[in-house]
Amino acid sequence: MFYAYVIKSLKAEYFYKGHCENLEKRLKEHNSGMTVSVRKYIPFIVVYFEEYKTRQEAIEREKYFKSAAGRRFLKSKLVP
Repeated sequence: MFYAYVIKSLKAEYFYKGHCENLEKRLKEHNSGMTVSVRKYIPFIVVYFEEYKTRQEAIEREKYFKSAAGRRFLKSKLVP
């Protein structure tokens, strides 16, 4: 399975959108500082994810999350 996911920094109001094959492993990579661009926002938690059968589907959904419509969708899902 592949995942399109959103993680949130526990330190700042920062969300990161991505895709991966192993969500648990990817979160550990983010929190260990392997992703240079987000190091200053560590630690992260997963706040939203969706499962897909193919990598291409997950990539397309990640792209959607990064669009204006996708940000509105996520806001409706993540804000109580």
